[in-house]
Amino acid sequence: MKRQAAGRGGSARELGSVGDTHSSLSQRVADELRRSILTGRYGVGERLVEERISGDLRVSRVPVREALRMLATEGLIELRPRRGAVVSALTVPAAREMIEVRATLEGLNARLAARHCDRAVLAELEGVLEQGNAAAHTEDLPQLVELNARYHDLLARAGANSVLGDMMRSLRDRTGVLFAEVRVLRARQSWDEHAAILKAVAGGDEDLAATLATRHVLNAGELYLTQLESRDAGGAEAGETDDRAAAPRPSATAQVRPVRRA
Repeated sequence: MKRQAAGRGGSARELGSVGDTHSSLSQRVADELRRSILTGRYGVGERLVEERISGDLRVSRVPVREALRMLATEGLIELRPRRGAVVSALTVPAAREMIEVRATLEGLNARLAARHCDRAVLAELEGVLEQGNAAAHTEDLPQLVELNARYHDLLARAGANSVLGDMMRSLRDRTGVLFAEVRVLRARQSWDEHAAILKAVAGGDEDLAATLATRHVLNAGELYLTQLESRDAGGAEAGETDDRAAAPRPSATAQVRPVRRA
């Protein structure tokens, strides 16, 4: 039998079959938690409680624990003594450094994509761009997160540098946690920027593609950093946020249908 997770609006999303190995089950739990973090259902500083996640997903705590270790390795969460797993929080300087590095790498990748100009990949990007524009107008956050990842994965493939692609993928997830709260705010602007990058890549304009891709990341980063600095200046609930138990808004895991073991 298969278990399904319901996303925003209650639509079902298939997670996999009951008979899978612990490893693949852990991976699916990690994927579900990652999605919840990147869509902002788990906020920065929130605790991810093993027992609660296990109960919501109807899985044992073993795959949940393994999934949390995976996310810690990716930098999305921190495993703290006596507190367990917490969604990673960054200081303003650390966040700025991460954003600057990702912006530089995305610019290099766009330059390479324009150089190689893989028409098959560019055609796929056009399709994703169309879907992304539609999602931006409806402000469908889960869809925006998924399509943004697809766009950047395809752009990385167009860059045809596997080392660079791996580095960007790791940074994209980590900065995705930062950008979750501003993703809807700048959704239309973001997809307009995606369109401009793609146009430059398709035209083989390496310099313009690199400039636009770098600026794209910096624009999102500056909006996030402005909000973060504003919160820090106002003493924004630092201790209170850190002590909250994991309760997604709306609960991604609470909407997961129970798994009936065979």
